[in-house]
Formats: sequence, C-alpha cells, structure tokens
Amino acid sequence: MAVVPGARFGKYEIIALIGSGGMGDVYRARDPRLERDVAIKAIRASSVDDDDARARLWREARAAASVSHPSICQIFDVGETDADIFIVMELLNGEPLANRLKDGAMPLEQAVSVTLSILGALSVLHNRGIVHRDLKPSNVFLTDGGVKLLDFGLARSRQSVASDVTVTRAGMVVGTPRYMAPEQWGESKADSRSDLFATGALLFEMLSGTPAFPGSDLMQVYHAIMSGQPPALGGSTTVAAVDAVIHRALEKRPEERYQTADAMGQALRSAVTLASTTSTQAPVQTTRRLIALPFRMLRPDQDLDFLSFSLPDAVVSSLTGIQSLVVRSTLAGAKYTTSDTVDLKAIATDLGVDVVLTGTLLRAGDQVRVSAQLIEPASGTMLWSKTVQMTMRDLFEVQDQLARAIVESLSIPLSSGEKRRLTHDLPASARAYEFYLRANQVSHDPAMLPVAGELYRSALAEDPEFAPAWAKLGRVYRVLAKYGGDEATGNLKKADEAFQKSLQLNPDSSVAHNLYTNFEVESLGRAKEAMARLLGRAGSSTDPEIFTGLVIACRFCGLLDASIAADRHARRLDPAVRTSVMYSHFMRGDWERALASDTDTMRWVTNWTLPLIGRQDEAIASYRELEGRPLPGRIHEMMRASRLVLENKPEDALGVVASFMQREFDPEGLYFVGRVLARVQQTDAALEMLGRVVEAGFFCTSIMLCDPWLDPIRTQSRFNDVVRRAEARSRNAEDEFRRLGGDRLLT
Repeated sequence: MAVVPGARFGKYEIIALIGSGGMGDVYRARDPRLERDVAIKAIRASSVDDDDARARLWREARAAASVSHPSICQIFDVGETDADIFIVMELLNGEPLANRLKDGAMPLEQAVSVTLSILGALSVLHNRGIVHRDLKPSNVFLTDGGVKLLDFGLARSRQSVASDVTVTRAGMVVGTPRYMAPEQWGESKADSRSDLFATGALLFEMLSGTPAFPGSDLMQVYHAIMSGQPPALGGSTTVAAVDAVIHRALEKRPEERYQTADAMGQALRSAVTLASTTSTQAPVQTTRRLIALPFRMLRPDQDLDFLSFSLPDAVVSSLTGIQSLVVRSTLAGAKYTTSDTVDLKAIATDLGVDVVLTGTLLRAGDQVRVSAQLIEPASGTMLWSKTVQMTMRDLFEVQDQLARAIVESLSIPLSSGEKRRLTHDLPASARAYEFYLRANQVSHDPAMLPVAGELYRSALAEDPEFAPAWAKLGRVYRVLAKYGGDEATGNLKKADEAFQKSLQLNPDSSVAHNLYTNFEVESLGRAKEAMARLLGRAGSSTDPEIFTGLVIACRFCGLLDASIAADRHARRLDPAVRTSVMYSHFMRGDWERALASDTDTMRWVTNWTLPLIGRQDEAIASYRELEGRPLPGRIHEMMRASRLVLENKPEDALGVVASFMQREFDPEGLYFVGRVLARVQQTDAALEMLGRVVEAGFFCTSIMLCDPWLDPIRTQSRFNDVVRRAEARSRNAEDEFRRLGGDRLLT
C-alpha cells in the first residue's frame, strides 16, 4: 500500500508518490536536516522474503552507497521500518531511457554518448566488486547534466520474472528478461560481463528502435537470447563499426565478450573517433537476412529440374553486396525442402533469416511458369507473390524481375552503384544463362566438378563477357588444382586467368572477389595483398563472405586476433555462416576453442587437436572412419599419414607423406605435412618443408612456437631462422593492416 504524503520514513517526510514497480514504490521526500528533496525507494518486505535475502540487500546497498560517480545515482542513506527497507537517493530531473525509446531510435552520436556514460559508471562499480545485474532502459535516467545509472547491485524479486525483474539468490534467475545474458538464465553466476551484455542490448535498441531480443512472452525472449542474434546494423562505415562492438558484447559465452567495461568503451570510442560528419549522421539501417529455398517442381520434368536450385540461387546471388541485405546460399536451405511442407519457423531459427523466397516451377507447352512468394517466416506474412510465364529464351529476365521485386518489397534504398550492379552481370543470351544455371546446380559436388567446368565453358562460349561464369569457372579450376592430381599446374594457371577475366569485366563483382580470395591466398601466396583488397571492401559491407575471406587472409599473415575478429564480423552478418576460424584457434594454440569451433565434415582440426589433449585413440578412430569415405586422393593420403603417425608407424607414415614433397599444395596444408615430418624425426625434410611454407605465403609464427609436434626440431638453428623469416613477413603484413585501418575495423 502506498504511503500518504506527510508520512515519514525515519527522518524523511514523504511529499508525493513518483512511481511503483515490481519491488516497491518510489517517493519524493524531504530531508529536513539538509533541507533538500530526495528520492526514497521503499522495497516491500514481500520482495525480500527471508533473513538471507534481507542481509544481502543491506550489504549491497551499503557497498553501492560508497560509490561516487557523475553517472551513478548517489545513495545517501539506507534505513528500515517495521515493514520495509528504504533507500534514500538523489532526486533526478529528466526522464528514463525507457520513455525516450518510446519515440523511436536515437541518433548515433546520442546513443554512443549515453552508452559511454553507462560504461564509465559500470567501470567504477565493477572495480568495487559490484555487478549491476539489472541494466534496462528504466534504470538509465537521462538528465540535463548527463546520464545516471539507477538500481545497481540491488536484489530482485522472484515473483516479477515474467514482467520485469528477479532476485539475486542462488538458483534464481537474475535480471530483466529482455536484457539478461545467457548465464543469468541458468545456474552460472552473473559477473561484470553480464552487465556488458545488457549494455550491448541497450545500445542496439537505442540505434534501431527495437529490442535486440524480441518476443511476446518469456519463452520467446529466452529462445531469442539463447540461440538468436539481432540483425546487423548498417548505413555507414561508422554504424557498421559500432555494430561490431554491439555484437561482441552480445556473444553468448562470457569469455567471448569484452572482459571489462573499459575495454568495451575503448572499442566504442575507436569505432567513432575517425568517423566523418556524414558517416555519423547517416541513418541507421537494420539489415534483413534473406534466403531463397529451392523452387518446387509441380510436375517431374528432367529438362527443367536444374532450375529448382539454380534459379533462386542466381536471384539472391545477384543481390549480394547490397547494403542492408545479407543473402544466404540456396544450398543452405535445401535440406528444408525435402517434403511438400516447409517449416518456415525452423528455417528462420536455424539459419538466422527473417525473409524467405519460395516458389514453384511448371512447364506449360513451350512456356515455363514461375510462381514466387516472399515471406516473413516468423509471422508467416506474405510480403508479395509474383507469377511470371515465359519461354526458356527469356529465363534470365526472371532473375532481374524477382531481384527487383525483393528490393522494392523490403524498401531497401539502393545507391547508384547498387542499381548498376543489379543488371551488370546479366548474360547476353538465354543459352549462356541456361548453361550457367546447370553448372551451378552441380558445382557443389566435388565429383561433378569436371562437368561443371564444361558447362561454365559452354556458357562462356555463348557469352564471353559473362563475368559470373568466369568467376565460377575459376573456382572449379582452383579446386581441381588443389585436389585433382597431375594437372595441378595447368589448372592453377587457368584459374588465375579466369578470375582475372571476371574482375576485368566487373571490378566490383562480389562473387569474383569472394571466390578469388582462397586462390590468391593459397595458390598465389599473396595473403597480404588479399587482406588489403578485402579490407578495402569491408567498411560498411553487409557481405559476410568478405569477412570469411579475411579470416583466412589474416591467419596466413599471422594476425590471429584479427582473423578471429573477422569471424565475429561474419557471424554478426550471418549467424549461420561457416568460416575457417577453427584453424585460427588451432594456430593460436587454443586447443579447446579449436575443437568447439570445428564444423568441417572432414574434421581436420578436430583430429589434429585430439592427440594434443590426450585423446589420441579418438583421433585414430576418426581417421579410420574418414578413410573409408570416397575422398580425393590427396585428402585420403594426408589422413592416412596422420593416422600412421599416431599408431607409431613412422616409416609407413613417411612413405605416404613423401608423395606430398614435390606437389603443388597450399602452404597451410604443407605446414601440416611439415609437422608430421618433424614428429617422425625427419629433421632436414621438416625444416625444408617449413621454409617452403613461409616462402609460399604462410607466416603464422604462433603455431610454430607452440606446436608440440615441432619439439624434435625446435633447438635447430635452421628452425629459428624459419621463425625469424616468418616473424619479419608477419610484421610487414601487420604494418599494412594498421595503415589500412584494419585494427579499427577488426576489433
């Protein structure tokens, strides 16, 4: 029951009720001794329902009262009546952030300023051992003099979980659901990093005007926090840099977040320090994530079957690189279309998309009817439906029509360059487009790569100026060179020619740039140049493949922190994206993270790591299982050699490894050959191989310094020479990385 004006809490005379919450009431009161107005928060006895909780509240209130900071609401006194505990605080003039957010998103400069004030306050609290545990918009107060943080370190009631807050007792959920870090939902103890998670959620909401983790009930919010990711924010390079800070703060695992409020504050300052006025004033845009599912054939038709995958994939691929839109490969959605019923909500949850393109195909005489729908899977809302009937000669016009309809329905603003790119890569003939789509259908099957190559060449015979076909053909040649045996040198040359032709025809082609990265890094030994090229394209890009490329380019350069940061950026844009970050963790000597992040079906990193943590038998069993699969010869040989080493059969292992000594292979792969040679006591061969690795463009010194398999050669002077050469090249790459602003982008 509210206290009436004129009543007293100790010496304080109540003037008026200010507001009520789940834990108690807040009053305006008068301090007669100092003749000043104060705010009193009366915490109901039912909110602190036993002696332990009451004692804990007293301890935390006393600790909080000892803190003085311009961005922290000062606590003057703590007292107790027969029914309630009350806390006396400074009376603030202004409004809570919750009220301001009712008006929508805040300007970037204001949102960043508020966040830096919050982080400054948290830094002081955390240094005193106080964790706020309940950061939310209503606990951030905006005054004329700046930001004030309220209600820190105080107990929360169990009864108010569903609507607002909860208590601090062991075994109970702590915090406000929408802003609670994953560990606060379970038995793990909240710490300072939990507050940083909430700060990231607040900054996202200030910039976008919507919660980072939406949901209409507690379970929806829980699911969003535990398995979802908020969409990326874009609109300018500065917004993208700030968004990277947000997503780092929102990592699910506390150890992946910023470890201190000061570190997060420094990252946020770096994101905006060098921004132009135009960049900071550009409107913030929330990125949409799109996937096109394979179109369903209404009647079996072998002549049209290739369109089921290739047409929708070509549509979304043409949209790659557009600001505020992240597109996922149709291949990722194929497994969800194995029956007539498509579970759109499962697709949205598993693949992290919020827009799905579906469709059907049907031949009608010499015509093909394409019916497509764009759907928001969370709500099932159909944004548009479009039916096009045309002959095969007009097929490529469908790609253009559907791509434009997607852009228009999602209200995506296009720059002049993006408008040009939408039509730049359309083929000049229907036959070229048909060959291209047929090639795309089979190009993901390693056994069908020669067929795909022939189809791409047929497309180019019809239209030699068709840039995407050149880029895809370059990929075919690259993969054939890596795993295809005796024609490696010729295929490498053809790959280079194809990529260069594609980039010559369209220097801004996202498809060409992304596919070229692995070739440039692995086959040309140009990791530093690839890194520079990708950094120049990254900026405010919403293409996760650019950052996927930076994961490998930075790793080859020995810049492992940057490589791992690039993985975070890629996942910020597409939570389901696959990168090679497991190799980066391995190269860093972080064996546990290497294991946890390995999603490759070949389990390379897993099987290299298991013996290093005492699980050798598991690795041997895994190698044996993989050797039973129909794999390319080189892969099979490398796995067999690794298994033989673990089985203590060095002579047999050496016989297998010898076949790699004179072959063309990427330098990172050759590093693993070198470590096998070192393990079987082939000192000269191992040192020669490691020297070749560095010269070929892999100069990651961290793994050379920490890999136990190199211990037999570690005392050799030649080994030290190899490490020094690698360090020199890595320093040179780091200088270029910093010159291009990579240290600000990849934090």
